[in-house]
Amino acid sequence: MRIGIDLGGSKIEGVVLDHDGGELLRKRVATRQSDGYRAILDDIAQLVAELETDAGSKCTVGIGTPGAISAVTGRMKNSNTICLNGQPLREDLLTLLKRPLRIANDANCFALSEALDGAGKGFGVVFGVIMGTGVGGGVVFNGRLHQGCQHIGGEWGHNVLERDGLRCYCGQSGCVETLISGPGLAGDFHRHGGDAALAASDVVALAEQGDAAAEAAMQRFFDRFGRAMAMVINILDPDVIVLGGGLSNVERLYSEGRQHIARYVFNDEFITPVLRNLHGDSSGVRGAAQLWRPHEAGKI
Repeated sequence: MRIGIDLGGSKIEGVVLDHDGGELLRKRVATRQSDGYRAILDDIAQLVAELETDAGSKCTVGIGTPGAISAVTGRMKNSNTICLNGQPLREDLLTLLKRPLRIANDANCFALSEALDGAGKGFGVVFGVIMGTGVGGGVVFNGRLHQGCQHIGGEWGHNVLERDGLRCYCGQSGCVETLISGPGLAGDFHRHGGDAALAASDVVALAEQGDAAAEAAMQRFFDRFGRAMAMVINILDPDVIVLGGGLSNVERLYSEGRQHIARYVFNDEFITPVLRNLHGDSSGVRGAAQLWRPHEAGKI
């Protein structure tokens, strides 16, 4: 059996998967960011202990994190759970859990889950996309996660799409994330005169109701999605693209969004499937568990 831990900004979720990927147990606790890094470590250790007790067996542990572990320092970087940045998360958890660990970015875990037994199952090269509060991604080749030598494989959200765009937290301006994330869509609507109190889901709903300003925001959104995705496809040319995150529920992405990709991709046709995820919010925690393959579960 394999434990997966999804370390999110508001919750820490754990799952136990059996040999066939079936879910046996699930637990979650709040992420105590205000109590600091040590409290988060303790909560992860406690959650693993409770899952193992309920499962009745010692398990492998995979962890999905916001941000990534630096290939240079071995410490966390780029995490929006700020108290993790600069911390030796892997080493501290190895000490607490007393077993080998596998840790990957949460978007990579999403991509792995969808590639192994989700919407991308059966495809050779899977590009998994997260479009929610932020924009991230992961690449899976023939069932194996590609993190890259700097652990930034799939990070298409920080390609610059519009040089004169808004400043991104990463230090650049006009990143994909600033434009086609949920806050990016809502912010664009606001900057063009829309109600500043409305979230991305409200903009999507207004457009469906025929609101002209919301529809104009959606058209800008689809165009930016097409340009951003075409950059990835021109380099990677994946066999399938699987969308996740809150904006993956925008039905028009799979028709109009796809048409915009076709407009910008460097080819005379666009045949790549663009699919909605199968496992939804569970993809991240399932992918964390699947950092270990079933036959490796005894290697602890």
